[in-house]
Amino acid sequence: MPLDAAASGNSNKKLAGEHLSKRFESLNKLRDKFLEANHDFRSGTQVFSSLNVDKVAKDLELVEEGKKRGAQDLPPKSAKSYDDVELTVTERIEDEKKAAQHNLEDSLQLFAGRLASLDFEDQFGLINLANSSSVSDFKAEVAVGVDELHGLRRALNDAEREHSWFKEKHKLIRAARMPEGGAHLFRVSLLVLLFLIETAMNGSFLAKGNQQGFFGGIIEAAAFSFVNIGIALLAAIFCAKLVVHRSVFAKGIGATLLTTYGALAVAINLALAHYREVSGTLAEGAGNLAVSNMIAAPAGLTDIKSWLLFMIGLLFSVIAFIDGWFVLDPYPGYAGVEKRRNAARENYKDGKGELIERLQDVRDEHNSKVEEIIKGLGARQREHRAIVEHRAKLVTLFAQHQDQLDRACNQLLAKYREANVQARKDPATVPKYFSNIFNLARIKPKITSDGEWGDKELSASIRDAQARLNEQVRLIGKECENGIAAYQELDRLHPDKIDG
Repeated sequence: MPLDAAASGNSNKKLAGEHLSKRFESLNKLRDKFLEANHDFRSGTQVFSSLNVDKVAKDLELVEEGKKRGAQDLPPKSAKSYDDVELTVTERIEDEKKAAQHNLEDSLQLFAGRLASLDFEDQFGLINLANSSSVSDFKAEVAVGVDELHGLRRALNDAEREHSWFKEKHKLIRAARMPEGGAHLFRVSLLVLLFLIETAMNGSFLAKGNQQGFFGGIIEAAAFSFVNIGIALLAAIFCAKLVVHRSVFAKGIGATLLTTYGALAVAINLALAHYREVSGTLAEGAGNLAVSNMIAAPAGLTDIKSWLLFMIGLLFSVIAFIDGWFVLDPYPGYAGVEKRRNAARENYKDGKGELIERLQDVRDEHNSKVEEIIKGLGARQREHRAIVEHRAKLVTLFAQHQDQLDRACNQLLAKYREANVQARKDPATVPKYFSNIFNLARIKPKITSDGEWGDKELSASIRDAQARLNEQVRLIGKECENGIAAYQELDRLHPDKIDG
């Protein structure tokens, strides 16, 4: 793919990545809000402790005070209101009632705060916002993907047009031969093997006249083999292609270069054979003498081993030439055009696959968040119900606690009055009000429920919100299918051309 197309693709992917990080902001906000710990609400009823009548009576010494004052005929028969001891008892009871009232008001205030922190109004508002924006966010994601895929498709179309133009211009029908797969690896391995075999064989021939022995012969043989096989390979890859070119001028150049290659291959291997003959008898100057002998009598080799060395070298050169011919496509430039088209196809295929996968990831991510929100709504509803029920129970417990305080007060007064009456000398001096029952003034707590959700109303609203969220999941799934269809539509609008 061209550099500008690749840069455009990378830019689109970067923009798409930035867009992915910002999508479904309202849904993310809503999900995060549900995941926040609302409070550590625990249901408990140990708020109002029962008053221990016996302990209070002992602390106030009611029996002792009753006997003491009864012995003095106090309070007098004419008394109509409580004496100091009785007032102490009622004050103690009133203090208990006020303490319980204070605890109740603190608890009611805490419950009110906890109910307010559930903030269903805000939750439903965010759900409406998420429902209105999620589909548009998903469509925007699809639009970004279509733009990115259009760029890849344009690059593929350009590569297809270039490929068609090249084949038409050069009258090519066959597919290009690409250097890939096991066959290409075999050809490259064969070239390496030829080099190693020729080096080893030539090294054994040249070792006898080399001062460094077999190692020196291997070094010289490697140099000859590299030149011999290298020239054959270059001739096959660059020169032979010109022979099959449509241009007559190119064909002429190619034929000339191939003739030159043939002459060089014969000369190199003949020179190696002459060098082998003289190196066996001379320690120095063997190279100069080999060149002189080859110029004077090219076919003047006298040793059969020298002719064998010449033919093996020439054979390896021909094999390397044939192998090099199949390494790349024989027509100049055809392999490059095919390679660019294949790369563009792969880029388009991979890009489309990534975009489809990204759409599915966005859909799954959205649905996962919606599922968490639906579960969060149910959890908050149960929490709301638990708080309301516990508050009602607490109010009932406060009323029961006041009843208990009322009974405790009458029991305490009875203990005092019984001891007082028993200690009097004349029962006729007992005040009449001793027979009266104490009535504790009840406190009715006020619960402010302004703006508070009722259970039925809340249940209906939550069911409606959950239904709208489920519908949102369905719409997102449909938009995902539409987005994938939009990506596939590019293949219908711009189908691949069939060669041939």
